[in-house]
Amino acid sequence: MKNVSSVAVPKLSMSGVVPFLQSTWRNTWAIFWKETKTYFTSPMAYIIAGVFLAITGYLFVQSISTTFPEASIRGWLEPSTTVFILWSPALTMRLLAEEQKLGTLELLMTSPIRDFEIVIGKFFAVLVILLATLSLTLFYTMMLFWFGDPDIGPLLSGYLGIILFGAATLAVGMLASSLTSNQVVAAVVSFGFLLLMVLTNQAADITTGLSAQILEGFSLSGHFEDFSRGIIDTNNIVYYFSVIATFLFLTIRNIESRRWR
Repeated sequence: MKNVSSVAVPKLSMSGVVPFLQSTWRNTWAIFWKETKTYFTSPMAYIIAGVFLAITGYLFVQSISTTFPEASIRGWLEPSTTVFILWSPALTMRLLAEEQKLGTLELLMTSPIRDFEIVIGKFFAVLVILLATLSLTLFYTMMLFWFGDPDIGPLLSGYLGIILFGAATLAVGMLASSLTSNQVVAAVVSFGFLLLMVLTNQAADITTGLSAQILEGFSLSGHFEDFSRGIIDTNNIVYYFSVIATFLFLTIRNIESRRWR
């Protein structure tokens, strides 16, 4: 009787995945740290943050100065979303446009750093600026707790919504910045696209039927309304993540196309 030799089952090797993840993390972190330091050492970031805080502070005072003030952040949070139409383009216009103007983007593309690592690193750097600026608005929330008894649920959902809304506008700004080497042009393109995505909600209000549903589905501000009311809907979260992923993907593809120009 012959011996049946055992068949060796091949094992999946992680030897190629681990170095890839390590290099991706290292390169993305390098881009992120470089951009973050640039923002915090530049007066422009502080000016933009100061303008945002001044506008939101005015909106907060207006919301609590009514005859029947409401102990919530909805009064200033909803109007402040329109500020991102100007704020995000000003914050993102230099991210890739300046790299193209100075010729440093070509150096990055010929280095071992991958295109998606450049985009992701820069996006998270500008997202940190957004979070740092929004963290200063917690002073308004502290005042609400000091003088009233606000519901914690709408506060948390409101901040979650404004972070997602702001992150989506930053992704749009990054795509605009990758399309040109002129920072002003990048800001104008980003402003125009964001304005269009916000105004679709108003267009949906004056139409009916399927067209109204389509316009409302594409509206940035329309998906924010539930968050300001204390409602966390997974459809709205998926929408904002989809917008972020789509515009970051388009930014990566646009940078990759430069290799063939």
